[in-house]
Amino acid sequence: MKDVIIFGNRQIAEIAHFYLTKDAGRKVVAFTADQEYIEETEFCGLPVVPFEEIESSKYAPDKCSMLVAISYTKLNKIREQKYLSAKSLGYSFISYVHSRASAEGAVIGENSFILENVVVQPFSKIGNNVTVWSGTHIGHHSEIGDNCFITSQVVISGGVTVGKNCFIGVNATLRDHIAIGDNCIIGAGCLIMKDVAGDGLYSCVATERAAVSSQKIRL
Repeated sequence: MKDVIIFGNRQIAEIAHFYLTKDAGRKVVAFTADQEYIEETEFCGLPVVPFEEIESSKYAPDKCSMLVAISYTKLNKIREQKYLSAKSLGYSFISYVHSRASAEGAVIGENSFILENVVVQPFSKIGNNVTVWSGTHIGHHSEIGDNCFITSQVVISGGVTVGKNCFIGVNATLRDHIAIGDNCIIGAGCLIMKDVAGDGLYSCVATERAAVSSQKIRL
């Protein structure tokens, strides 16, 4: 089993380091990031190596696997680019499924990051380079495309197809047997009941502050 390099030096990379070492028992040996985004040469007590130099360093592809652990910036395009760049250098990728997640009978692609209390039901497929945050439910026979980011407590019912590079916000619900096109943003709390064409943006009205002060309410 190869040692692991984490691509990233921000909060998601820190979370990945925590879970990989504390839950999965993997040996993380370094972080990497583009030179222009490196402010410190150490992160979580480990070296941060410029990505431009990583292939020729002691963390070469024949010695280490990688996990790209960055956010959904530009609809996941940045994470996709870094994943493909590392792949072109010959790196293999790990996927992480938390020990308290359930994914029995599902197919999980590479460089995917699935956190605690996620349920991925049998006969579902998770693509490459997908992040699924804690508490989400992905129903049977659903397919999640490459490079998606699914946040906490999302419910994706059975037989749903989600296209590539989508973002699905906290507590969103997708009814069964619908299709979400590529590059869609489904905002927090949205209820999607029918097919969604690509490049769609869906948002819900936020709860407004009441006219009366909380100090006037007897609890």
